Amino acid sequence: MTRKAFTLAMMTTAFVAPSAFAQDATLTIESWRNDDLTLWQDQIIPAFEAANPGIKVNFTPSAPAEYNAVLNSKLGAGSAGDLITCRPFDASLALYEAGHLTDLSDLDAMSNFSNVAKSAWQTDDGSATFCVPMASVIHGFIYNKEAFEEVGVEVPTTEAEFFAALDAFKEDGSYIPMAMGTNDQWEAATMGYNNIGPNYWKGEEGRLALISGEQKLTDEAWTAPYATLARWGAYLGDGYEAQTYPDSQNIFTLGRAAIYPAGSWEVSGFNNLADFEMGAFKPPVQAAGDTCYISDHTDIGIGMNAASENAEAAKTFLAWVASPEFAEIFANALPGFFPLSSAPVDITDPLAAEFVSWRDECESTIRSTYQILSRGTPNLENDTWGASVAAIKGTSSPEELGEELQTGLASWYAPQQ
Repeated sequence: MTRKAFTLAMMTTAFVAPSAFAQDATLTIESWRNDDLTLWQDQIIPAFEAANPGIKVNFTPSAPAEYNAVLNSKLGAGSAGDLITCRPFDASLALYEAGHLTDLSDLDAMSNFSNVAKSAWQTDDGSATFCVPMASVIHGFIYNKEAFEEVGVEVPTTEAEFFAALDAFKEDGSYIPMAMGTNDQWEAATMGYNNIGPNYWKGEEGRLALISGEQKLTDEAWTAPYATLARWGAYLGDGYEAQTYPDSQNIFTLGRAAIYPAGSWEVSGFNNLADFEMGAFKPPVQAAGDTCYISDHTDIGIGMNAASENAEAAKTFLAWVASPEFAEIFANALPGFFPLSSAPVDITDPLAAEFVSWRDECESTIRSTYQILSRGTPNLENDTWGASVAAIKGTSSPEELGEELQTGLASWYAPQQ
């Protein structure tokens, strides 16, 4: 009987032991954000592990330019991590459609995010959401507060006030009114067209109407921003045509320009480089009292490898990423990258706080070309770069640009045919 009892006890231990350690897991995160490795190692991971002592986390980033290739290779070999940071829209959609990302629609924490926040990581019909939204960047204008005070310029809220401010700086001559070049092209579209444009096409209303085919790129809502950009060239300083993106950053942070058309991703870098006080203002509306719209563009999310052997632990981590605790850590460690959850976050950096405050005042949207509309050839996103440069230089009229872009989109996108 004693031997039987001992054998039974050993068998019971054998069956109980695995369940006692069932929550123990080590998760590996794949990411292209190798610049924030210390943030993950020093703040995010310790906070999560303290709240979830049975789960360990390793953050293993790749170089940004190599991430897609490295990740696809690992996924093909079955060696990819449990958690995969997600670029917005088509790159991540392709991973989901290939069976590499899990549908997270039933994750309770998804209710913490708006449809706009989730749109970058959903199927076209919105039936599946495969990444938890982590952060967005907001577009607007950063300005030199000392320059504004010195020249006696008020922070503009309308387009008329905006151009009056530019005129005042041009007349004074102490500062280049606005620092932006057209050499690299993308900034003319990103910090130009998609910065001011949402106030014309009314944010999500116009963006979704373009996707459905109810609006066209020849409509005034889509050509009028080019007419406004055509006025910018007079204020960008001599030689702006050859000016690169780093040139513009240097011109502003060295105090030579009054205004910088910006994305909030500049906040951390500018804080370290500029020795003057900065402020931010949102894209000016056309007339006082108009509803304002901001590009609150989805930038990074995180999903679960469908082949992960630690699914429950991975879901625990993803739910925590959707929590206020994560949002608070991430927002203040990387000022200018804003959590997308609905939970309020106390952001301590004053410049970053100014950007994110616009969410309470304006309607949020994302860049017009990023969802669905740039899948074909010609690529609408890349063509918008060239069109924005042409508008600033005055080499084509807004109407000509609208016609050219519409023809290109209609050549492959059925709802626009």
